[in-house]
Amino acid sequence: MKERSSFTSRIGFVLAAAGSAVGLGNMWRFPYLAAKYGGGAFLIIYILLAVTFGFALMITEIALGRRTRLSCIEAFKTLDRRFAALGWLSALIPVIITPYYCVIGGWVMKYLAEFATGNGLAASDDAFFGNFIGSAGAGIMDRPMFWFLVFVLMTATVVLLGVDKGVEKASRVMMPVLVLLSLGVAIYSLTLPGAMDGLKYYLLPDFSDVSVTTVLAAMGQLFYSMSLAMGIMITYGSYMKKEDNLEKSVAQIEIFDTGIAFLAGLMIIPAVVAFNGGDASLIRGKAGPGLMFGVLPKVFESMNMGELIGGIFFLLVLFAALTSSISLLETVVSIVSDRAKISRRAATIVSTAVIILLGIPSCLGYGPWAHITILKMQFLDFFDFVSNSVLMPIAAIGTCIFVGHVLGCKYVEEEVESSGEFKRKKIYRVMIRWVAPVMLAAILAGELMKYFGIISI
Repeated sequence: MKERSSFTSRIGFVLAAAGSAVGLGNMWRFPYLAAKYGGGAFLIIYILLAVTFGFALMITEIALGRRTRLSCIEAFKTLDRRFAALGWLSALIPVIITPYYCVIGGWVMKYLAEFATGNGLAASDDAFFGNFIGSAGAGIMDRPMFWFLVFVLMTATVVLLGVDKGVEKASRVMMPVLVLLSLGVAIYSLTLPGAMDGLKYYLLPDFSDVSVTTVLAAMGQLFYSMSLAMGIMITYGSYMKKEDNLEKSVAQIEIFDTGIAFLAGLMIIPAVVAFNGGDASLIRGKAGPGLMFGVLPKVFESMNMGELIGGIFFLLVLFAALTSSISLLETVVSIVSDRAKISRRAATIVSTAVIILLGIPSCLGYGPWAHITILKMQFLDFFDFVSNSVLMPIAAIGTCIFVGHVLGCKYVEEEVESSGEFKRKKIYRVMIRWVAPVMLAAILAGELMKYFGIISI
């Protein structure tokens, strides 16, 4: 049996896991949802869910990985062969997500390049984003395929270097820089004329808008943001040292993830509200790419030093995207290496080639292949829907049932207590056995109802 790679320290593990959790969803989805669902009220609900629901799911996956020292397929298979399919499902999810995530990462790189070279004004034009993803430009650097390949190769280079020399070192650099850049842009946003109206809107709770849909939105955002049910935390847990305090590590990951999401709101909401003359409707109606690549470039171009601020913003978004894509590809590489019994180098090369091939439809899906749809969705939207809205909740429900009612909570609790006190053990048992499965089922039902147009989240 080959020796398992490992992080060199607890802080290295925390920064890598936090880097996985902090991604594009923190940068564009969280501010949009916070603006849509009452600002401070959404924040309060989100934090309460993070320390209960999110904590229970994350500590379960990390504990399973650390105790078995295996990636998700082998971990579930070893623990109970009847649940081997759950491991395969968890492994399938990053294989689906990584290609289209790298496509979006390439979009971020394109916008960073535009602002860094003084073309921010051009990037803020209404037609720019559509022309870019539609491959309407003449030059190679105007094509999303070029930036997709650059982003994939950057991600693969870090993974190829290994857990300690690649993943951990990259996270040790990018995560602190990401925090500092986020703080800097947030502080600058608050100095803009009219930004205080946006700050009040963001921070002051408005419970009149709180509903079941608000809670569903907060649960969904937390679930996707924390990199749960996609094999990542099991994989990273398998690299964690046995003596490192597991509960403290998870708490620190939660703080990083929630803190960056909060700072993203401080960066974006006051600036957009100030740009829109005190009206928050602009951000409410622009989720996802519409906010990131449509609204924000206009906001930056309206500022003093807009090119600089826009460039810094897209740099920190790039760091957030890279830390998440690294964790996704690392999970795929770990699975391939464990299953095929091949070296990390070989597994990385094979995995990268597969990711590139699978990413081509998402890359061309808004351009030359725009006429091809699945369930009336473009390729990228379809892959996002299947992985995030369907497979991830199902995998998480299966994990809760397996740990809470088959394997037993004691298995996880023993692993946590092997490196320190488990202070939240009582709430953990209740959450993983009864509350979390119900909440995950609600997320799944909510996403399906959203797809069929029954509700809007």
